[in-house]
Formats: sequence, structure tokens, C-alpha cells
Amino acid sequence: MTGTTRAAVPPGGADRAPLPKGFRSAEQGWPELRRIPRPPYRLPLLGDVWGAGVRTPIQGSMGMARRLGPIFRRGGFGKEIVFVWGADLVAELADESRFAKHVGLGVANLRPVAGDGLFTAYNHEPNWQLAHDVLAPGFSRAAMAGYHPLMLDVARRLTDHWDARERAGAPVDVPADMTKLTLETIARTGFGHDFDSFARPRPHPFVTAMVGTLAHAQRRNVVPPLVNSTLLRGREGRNAADIAYLNRTVDQVIEGRLAGDGSGGQGDLLDLMLETAHPETGERLTPENIRRQVITFLIAGHETTSGALSFALHYLSRHPAVLARAREEVDRVWAGAAEPTYEQVAKARYLRRVLDESLRLWPTAPAFAREAVHDTTLAGHPMRRGAWALVLALMLHRDPAAWGPEPETFDPDRFAPQAVRARPPHVFKPFGTGARACIGRQFALHEATLVLGLLLRRYELIPDPGYRLRVSERLTLMPQGLTLRLARRPSPPS
Repeated sequence: MTGTTRAAVPPGGADRAPLPKGFRSAEQGWPELRRIPRPPYRLPLLGDVWGAGVRTPIQGSMGMARRLGPIFRRGGFGKEIVFVWGADLVAELADESRFAKHVGLGVANLRPVAGDGLFTAYNHEPNWQLAHDVLAPGFSRAAMAGYHPLMLDVARRLTDHWDARERAGAPVDVPADMTKLTLETIARTGFGHDFDSFARPRPHPFVTAMVGTLAHAQRRNVVPPLVNSTLLRGREGRNAADIAYLNRTVDQVIEGRLAGDGSGGQGDLLDLMLETAHPETGERLTPENIRRQVITFLIAGHETTSGALSFALHYLSRHPAVLARAREEVDRVWAGAAEPTYEQVAKARYLRRVLDESLRLWPTAPAFAREAVHDTTLAGHPMRRGAWALVLALMLHRDPAAWGPEPETFDPDRFAPQAVRARPPHVFKPFGTGARACIGRQFALHEATLVLGLLLRRYELIPDPGYRLRVSERLTLMPQGLTLRLARRPSPPS
């Protein structure tokens, strides 16, 4: 995070011209596209539809990646996409002097709701750097320590809810409850707002609208344009209503803060956006952009973390030896404290490895796109300026060249310090890469480590023996139908 770059300058410096929005289709930017492997059974117009998977396109691409190698292409309905997952190739794409973030595919489909927010802004839009510099202090160590008590308070709501389910002998819906937890955490720590999610029998309407916009963006990504205009016409109205609800809700939060409703004064993200000017230029975020940033944080700040927690709980419940080792560490390093301090969370190093290994196997943001900032090559393939490739993090994290002969095996010791030092760089990318990697990654990791530790201290996790992991896709990844039964443990050792 940098706080000194002039707001109107694109990442990379004043001497770099603003990037174009990129080519919609790969053949416009890859002069020798035919040299890149593609699936063998291409149909006229439809393209490479075999194994595509309308509901699970990313997982469908994983199968193709295994057959076609570390760089391949897929086409359909007049569009062509180049996929990359080989560790050496991703290291090239991580070079900020040659490549930058590309806003395309499903990300661009979120612009109607998030506009030029941090996640969806194009590289040439000045509000990205302005917001980044204004918000960077909100993710400093001091700010994180200030969020810690609020994170604990939200975690208590979760454990109260799980205690009631345990007493009733009922299973817990892990993804649903992690979504409630992470939404409340970012809403309270970032914006002083309480959705009261755990008191609701059904998801908060904000969550319903948010999931609706994500699902609509996903549909627009995989349904061809001609079909979009007919099949999705009715859904466009629903999506417009969802966006309007999100905007109204956030506007009410902002208006309440400006009216002095008592939720401010903590130096949270909303205070920073409302009160802080850029340190060099004196520029401020516009009211419209503040709304877009709040929506961006509410979506990105809870959706990915809830998935990471859900996958980690799944793996912990299925690997008793790993769970026992993580629990022993938590009991030991948090001993004597009813609740851990901010500093104690960082000492749960093995638990953090569990989280990292879960993110390796199922990075909840499963792919990210990179575009050339000037004419260049990738593995010898010429790329014009603005040409882009989609990095399959799901496959990068399974590349045997980086992770060994059994990359599908769950093993947190892959993230032991000596193992990390032995691996090449740029092979673990759950938060993207470069200047536009996720600004809130340390927030998410602290929150997730804290919550996992609290749950391991309090409960035995009992998996459903008949459950087999299924992964749903809505731009992010989430275990589908994951439930656990609970048994209370004795009080933590003092």
C-alpha cells in the first residue's frame, strides 16, 4: 500500500500512458493465437462448449487446463480467451513493468453497481489511486488493532448462535453463517453499521440483493450476447432493482454518518473517505465514489473471507490430525485469555498455515486477469498492448512444478517457513498480484485466523459422513451444502 502517489497517475508512474480497457476477444491482441493450444472439438459458432459448465465455468476450465497445459485458449460465440496457469508464465504476468490488472469478464459486469470502486476501476481512472491512497491508513497495523474488539464482538454473536444450535442438536449451515459473520464484521468495523444478521431467520435483504447482482454478473459472463438479450431480459429488471436497493442502503448509512448518528468518530473507512483529502493533491472522493467504495468493501470484504473460512472449516473437520495440532497451538498460545488479544492472533502460526492451504486449494477469488502495458511476449507468444490473459489461480496453486507431485493433498506444512522459502515467487496468489492486489488482505487474514481459533477452542467439529465437497461459483467460490454438527468443549485452559 502506498500513500504518496499522485492520485491522477496510473500505477506504474507518470511516464506511462493510461491503459486501454483491453480487447474483448483474444484474437484482437494475440497475433499468433493459432500457436496456443485449444480443445480439439470446436463447434461452429458455439465454439469450445464441451466441458464448459454454465454453472461452474471456472471448474470446467480446470479440466481443460489439465489436458492442454499451462497456456491454452477457449472460444465461443465470437469470443476467445487465453488462460494461463503455469508458474513460470504467471511470474511473467506478475511483472508490473510489463503487465497490469485487466478489468474484464465478470469483473466488468459488476461496474453497474461498483463503478470505479477499488476492485472494478479501470487502470486509467483516477479514482482508483485516489481511493487507494486515502484508504491505505485504514489498513495500517494501528487501524487493524482498533478493529480487533469489534471483530471479537461479531464473533460472539456467531458463537451464541452456534451454542443454540449445539444445544438443540441441530447442524450449522457453515457458508450461511460465515457470510453473516463476515458481512457484520466489515459493516461494523468499516462503516459503523449493524445488519443484525444473526437475529434474522433469512438473509438480510442487502445480502439477497448482493448475491443477486453477483449471480447476474456471472450469467452475463457465460451466456452469449444474443441469448442475453432474450433470456436475461426479465432478469435485467431484477438486477436493476437489486442495484437500487444496494445504493439506497449505502446512501442511508452515509447520510446517517453525516447527520451525526453516533456511528463515526472511530477513524474507520467511512470516516477516512468522508474526511480525508489526498496528502499531496488535496483531492477528495466524490459522494458517488464513496458509495461505490462502500459497496465494493461490503461485497469484496465479506464474500471472499466467508468462502475462505468455510473451506478451512471443511478441511479441519475432515483432517483430525491437522485439527488437533491447530487446536493445541491455539490452547497454548492463547492460554490464560478468555479472548485473544490482537497480538496473540498473529502467534497462531500453524492455524494461519491451515488457512493458507485452504486458500491454495480453493482460492475464493479463483482467477484474475492481466493485460500488457506495451507490446510484449508471453512464453514467446506476441501480445499487443492491451491484450490480456486470465490467470487460473486454482490451477496455479496446483502446478506440480511449484507444489510437488501431490498438489491436491491438503497439507498445511506447505506453508512452513522453510517450504515457503524453497518455492519460486508468484505461485500463491489468492489475493491477486501487484499494485492492485486486494488492499484488505491483512484484514481478511486476521479476521479469519481469529474466528477459526475461537471456534476450535469452543467446539468439536463433527462432519456429515455422507458429504462430498461441491463448489458453487458466483464470481467467488463457496462450498455448497456444507453443514457441521457441534459439541461443546470444556472451557479453555487457564
